[in-house]
Amino acid sequence: MSWLGPEGWAALVLSLKVSFWATLVSLPFAVAVAWVLARKRFPGHGVLNGLVHLPLILPPVVTGYLLLLGLGPQAPLGAFLQDTFGITFAFRWTGAALAAAIMAFPLTVRAIRIAVEAVDPKLEQAAATLGASRLQVFLTVTLPLIAPGILAGTVLAFAKAMGEFGATITFVSNIPGETQTVPSAIYAFLQVPGGENDAMKLVLVSVCVAMGALALSEVVSRRIARRIGGQDA
Repeated sequence: MSWLGPEGWAALVLSLKVSFWATLVSLPFAVAVAWVLARKRFPGHGVLNGLVHLPLILPPVVTGYLLLLGLGPQAPLGAFLQDTFGITFAFRWTGAALAAAIMAFPLTVRAIRIAVEAVDPKLEQAAATLGASRLQVFLTVTLPLIAPGILAGTVLAFAKAMGEFGATITFVSNIPGETQTVPSAIYAFLQVPGGENDAMKLVLVSVCVAMGALALSEVVSRRIARRIGGQDA
């Protein structure tokens, strides 16, 4: 803690908090959207696919600005959420989590969609012919088989959320202790003469966190793959 300093430590804790909630909240939606895109064909399929991947194409600052226009305190929807439910996104850590979730969502969906498309539909059809409902087929057949893809998408989402800068700083600004994540703190340190050392410390911490998450996902995904293949780890 003393090595990072109070500001750096606060930024790290906030980044982990933002990344955790961004990943946790967006993951069920990502699984659902990935399954729909992989298994269904309907009018508007291409539109939905384009909307999902839009954050990858737009500059992050544009995404943050659109969030500010839609959910800012002066926006109709933002004012409604604040007055009715007491929910505020702009210039709050919750807004940072929302921005990070939106930016990470396409990567999560893509990883899970590839896993769904790799599942043989005949396995699902066989379960259905035995009387299983669609939900039962998904929970007992599809979900275990796509677990490595879900894990990969989760790690990608977490890593993207940890590194998100453009949309976050545009939507929630760079308020120490409230919205200043690790990328924002690095940027702030680099604007101050002599702040390079503090910035480098956060860079090293970011690399360690990312590598740790990647290593953990590799271990877990291998165990899942062995269990799916009938080899109990």
